[in-house]
Amino acid sequence: MPRLQVNILGGFQARLSSGKPLDIAARKTRALLAFLALPAGREHSRDKLMSLLWSDRSNEQARNSLRQALTELGRTLGAGETSLLVKGRDTLALDPQAVEVDAVLFEQLVPSDIIDDLRRAAALYAGDLLDGFGIRDPMFEGWLADERQRYRELAISVLKKLVDRETGADALAAGQRLLALDPLQEEGHRLLMRLYAEAGETGAALRQYETCRETLKSELGVGPSVETEALHRHIRDQSAEGKQGPASALTHDENKPPLASKPSIAVLPFANLGGDPEQQYLSDGITEDIITELSRYRELLVIARTSSFQYRDKAIDMKQIGRELGVEYLVEGSLRKAGDRLRISAQLIETETGSHVWVERYDRGLEDVFAIQDEVAQTIAATLVGRVAASRTEKSRRKPTHLWAAYDCFLQAVELSNRYDPTSTSLFRRAIQLDPLYAQAYAMLARDYLFKFFFDYREETRDAALDCAEKALSIDDNDGHSQAAMGSVQTFLSNWDLAGMHLERAINLNPNNVQFACFLANLLVRVDRAQEALQNLDAALQRDPLQPPWYWEARGMVLLQEKRYEDVIKATSRKNPLQSWDHATLAIAHAYLGRDSEARREAAIVLRMQPNFSIAGWAKTDPYRNPEHLEHTLEGLRRAGLPE
Repeated sequence: MPRLQVNILGGFQARLSSGKPLDIAARKTRALLAFLALPAGREHSRDKLMSLLWSDRSNEQARNSLRQALTELGRTLGAGETSLLVKGRDTLALDPQAVEVDAVLFEQLVPSDIIDDLRRAAALYAGDLLDGFGIRDPMFEGWLADERQRYRELAISVLKKLVDRETGADALAAGQRLLALDPLQEEGHRLLMRLYAEAGETGAALRQYETCRETLKSELGVGPSVETEALHRHIRDQSAEGKQGPASALTHDENKPPLASKPSIAVLPFANLGGDPEQQYLSDGITEDIITELSRYRELLVIARTSSFQYRDKAIDMKQIGRELGVEYLVEGSLRKAGDRLRISAQLIETETGSHVWVERYDRGLEDVFAIQDEVAQTIAATLVGRVAASRTEKSRRKPTHLWAAYDCFLQAVELSNRYDPTSTSLFRRAIQLDPLYAQAYAMLARDYLFKFFFDYREETRDAALDCAEKALSIDDNDGHSQAAMGSVQTFLSNWDLAGMHLERAINLNPNNVQFACFLANLLVRVDRAQEALQNLDAALQRDPLQPPWYWEARGMVLLQEKRYEDVIKATSRKNPLQSWDHATLAIAHAYLGRDSEARREAAIVLRMQPNFSIAGWAKTDPYRNPEHLEHTLEGLRRAGLPE
């Protein structure tokens, strides 16, 4: 176990394994420890350290200053820990086996493509290297500027990878942090605009454009690029036409914060009540530490510092801030420093009602400001997660139905529907008759109509599925099945962006539902993202090795577009029971492999199970963004001898 923990991302903190913070008074002694920590174990000559930290002094003065810094460091570490500092004849280093450095751990995680490693790296990057730290030595400041930029670029690379791998609110949070690192990066503004639009938060997307435009104008004296303007027009036009996001499907009110898949919070800048402008850094530091600590909890969506700090010293109604940031909760507070005491007040506010959920006050001494920041941030974060989760649970808790008879009908219908038994439809309808507000029954009835559409090819049947999905969402848009039903219907209406938004919402509401993962894979393959679809299905397989039948159907369809015909046959054959479209998929695979007899056999089974089967009908039920993918499937059906 490391005997010394050094944190230099976002500030400077050092503490022994006992938990005792190192009380290093001299700033240059802290700078010395920080430099030796990057990385621990690297030997540095004393002359190099003297030139780095005391470049403006004579050689003798610099040597004496280094000696004094080492004396203070040894005294701070204590007699039992002096071995942490490895002294050579003319070199100094830290024992790498006994020292843990957050920046070093962060740098080790950066190259990884494993999402948990990337999340940990993002959590470790609490801010610029030695943020707020300086010693007024040009050599050290030059080194620090270069290292800060290097770590910032590493953080940007991590967040870019996270944006690509995360979905929904997590992707949005990563995008917000990415832009906070470089507000002049126009690509980051476009990324957030797209993420907001995909999440149905059109107002936030348009406000992000305004932020981009104003930032570029004030900082660089230029306007947005042609690409940014085109994206802005697209989002604005889609909003006006009612086609983008849940504004049309859910009659979303942009004057109310959207109900995210997890509680959403913004931390406003803590007010400095001490009257000393020099203490502003302290209230800012407390605020940023709370934001950082809250961001470590994946149960919460935390708005980035850039967005929340724009409300510094502005007398704006909390409800208005909630609407503008699209959050359910706000944290606001104040800080007052008096002598050697520090008083911090914090409160949690529900933006929809303006009511206080929780208020707390902390009185601490000033023996170690950083320890105070750490303690307060962790305390507030832990309390907020518990209080918000409890508040959210009470707010959203609702039974699918309170009627046993309706529930009984629903369960029977689900069992039949999973076997593709058409009698399930009447039972779903019966459940709805018993409880007209049974959202899940409407959602499952929508799925039934989609199954029927695959058989009768009638647009009226598909429209009935859409009606049921809309009804389910109007009753409960916080139900995963309702979101998934709408996502599936929109897929077969070729409304790709809208389908993706609803399916990601469904998965955020219930990350372990394999059926939702299959629905998303079905969408991804239709928009030229087959590899991502397979990754999605592989992840589902890891979560639940005992997959339902439709898993293999979805996998077979994705593999078909990848032209992995042997794998198509292996995957599809694992489904039980096989439906007519599964036999059609097998017929296509055999046909492309040149196995004419097997292809004809499967085609005969298709026609026996579905006498009205036609290639033209199949085309109605198999949309793709790229027409070549559809043609690939239709050509396989022709080769198998199925009728036009």
